Amino acid sequence: MAPSATPKTILIAEDSGVIQAITRKILEQQKYRILIAKNGGEVLRQLEAQLESQPVNGVLMDINIPVRNGLDCTRDIRAHADPRIQELPVIAITGNANNYSMEQFREAGITDYLPKPLDFDALVRMVRQHIG
Repeated sequence: MAPSATPKTILIAEDSGVIQAITRKILEQQKYRILIAKNGGEVLRQLEAQLESQPVNGVLMDINIPVRNGLDCTRDIRAHADPRIQELPVIAITGNANNYSMEQFREAGITDYLPKPLDFDALVRMVRQHIG
């Protein structure tokens, strides 16, 4: 990546301050720009607010976030009128993946998922694979 390249921006939708902080630190070390949504109500607002300045390149989506859960947020993203939002890679993060099937994730439009506790090497690999 050329030094002048704009860093890719990732929105982390996660209500746990600890997971937010660790995930942010790891991804910032990998030269990503990080935005945080603490609940599902903030996700689309943040994505839309960034469109004209520095559009978001991907979303790390906790499935169990307050206000609007990650599956509903992902459906909102997929149904969005703007293709820059609609086509974003969404990587689900969940502590209870066993409560969901891959079919439910796919139906909601989830690109891929990582179980909690997070394996941060896997996180970085997955972010690079789907977001660049």
